[in-house]
Amino acid sequence: MRERQPADLLLFAAVVVLLALGVAMVFSASSVKALVEYGDSLHFLKRQLLWAALGLGIMFFTVEVDYRAYRRLAWPALLLSLVLLLLVALTGPRIRGTKGWLELGFFNLQPVEVAKLALTTFLASYLDRRQKAIRSFWPGVAVPLMWVGLVVALVMLQPDFGSAMVIVGVAFLQLFAVGARLQHLVLVGLAGLPAVAALAVLEPYRLRRLAAFLNPWADPRGSGYQTIQSLLALGSGGLSGLGLGQSRQKFAYLPENHTDFIFAILGEELGLLGTTLVLLLFFIFLWRGLRIALLAPDFFGSALAVGITVMIAFQALMNIAIISGALPITGITLPFISYGGSSLAISLAGIGILLNISKQAT
Repeated sequence: MRERQPADLLLFAAVVVLLALGVAMVFSASSVKALVEYGDSLHFLKRQLLWAALGLGIMFFTVEVDYRAYRRLAWPALLLSLVLLLLVALTGPRIRGTKGWLELGFFNLQPVEVAKLALTTFLASYLDRRQKAIRSFWPGVAVPLMWVGLVVALVMLQPDFGSAMVIVGVAFLQLFAVGARLQHLVLVGLAGLPAVAALAVLEPYRLRRLAAFLNPWADPRGSGYQTIQSLLALGSGGLSGLGLGQSRQKFAYLPENHTDFIFAILGEELGLLGTTLVLLLFFIFLWRGLRIALLAPDFFGSALAVGITVMIAFQALMNIAIISGALPITGITLPFISYGGSSLAISLAGIGILLNISKQAT
């Protein structure tokens, strides 16, 4: 189809600002850790800049590829992601209790990030081929969620409870957005609640995290420590923050301060104004992404756009809720801002696809 308009520049601008802010915050949050562990305060900054450059290159490539090509690649991409997830569960090194990375020489790949985009694309392709059956239970909800369940089962072999919850949440939202019946989704959700509850409490460390969520001050030096330090960072930022680079919590007080908990450091250094800016940028991203989905020229484009948009926005919402104490702690990073190569590259690839759909909007 002939391209009718330029790509969505507002969405692109929001992502670029988030990316730039993320690079600055990665340097600020990680400089002490990098100096202590690697003797180079720029260690994490250099790696993040390399991944940002690679991710932008992938984004500028995918923005020029007609999104309809991914309909044919959906099955191979999903199968590849399943193989990668199985491989990392069997052979991946255990880092902080999780087998989440494949060592590929000069970089580590996180297969769950590949699986998120592959599954979203697969669901869009599957639903596109069965548009008339979306309102029925078996082909419209049960079958696609079986594939979601397979991906989640492999993710839990790592184990990675946080990513599993993101995948499930995104799949339900994508199915609902394209027309699946709410009662069917509620029925499946209720049926799956016992399994989610069992996964949440059977592992002792997850049970401790749940107890810390309910009352972190009951164990301030143990399971509640990270939540308390996160809230202290956010609270000490005040309206305008302590200033970029002036965080106190990054001096070994707040663990994972350049990855999962970078939003707390951002709040400490940039204050309420900085955190509000981040929320506004993600709101703009969500608005423009859903607008692209509504204006997409066909069902596949609409389903793919809503899937990618929700994939990024839902993860951002979960991360911010965890940092502010509204959800129990799980290993969820903040898209475009947290340190991490696979997540950044895959997210920017998804942005390129979104922008390509926007170029062909009706």
